[in-house]
Amino acid sequence: MSLEPHESATLATVRRIILGLVALGTIGMTAELVLVGHYEDGNQLIPLALAGAGLIAMTAMRLAPGVATFRAFQFVMLLYAGAGVIGITLHYKANASHLHETEPGLQGVALLKKVVTSATPPALAPGLMVQLALLGLSYTYKHPQLTGVEADR
Repeated sequence: MSLEPHESATLATVRRIILGLVALGTIGMTAELVLVGHYEDGNQLIPLALAGAGLIAMTAMRLAPGVATFRAFQFVMLLYAGAGVIGITLHYKANASHLHETEPGLQGVALLKKVVTSATPPALAPGLMVQLALLGLSYTYKHPQLTGVEADR
């Protein structure tokens, strides 16, 4: 089933919008991490390093599109997802540990609710990396650079 020209142009536009959202989200995330001082130890540098790698991969895809650059981008997006899941876990554990010290009797759903709604560190904030990863991977889904179909630019 082939796409008609207007559908092909539409799909290319949607892809560009998705990649733009990944870039904008990555830049915004980076700015926020820097502004809140998320660079005190090695673990906190991981999302910043991945953001840099993501921006480099996105730039490479635009300047030198090809299978290698697209696969590198996909790899970085998988790293985003992994870092997001690990970040949620680390933030959750830090909040739970603090709450166990300040409110030792807290447990179950009450603990979960308080951990998730705690402002420092925000337990679900690293989920942004998972969202960006899913958006980035959706950009590459059946992309002409990966399928061998002529690019629809």
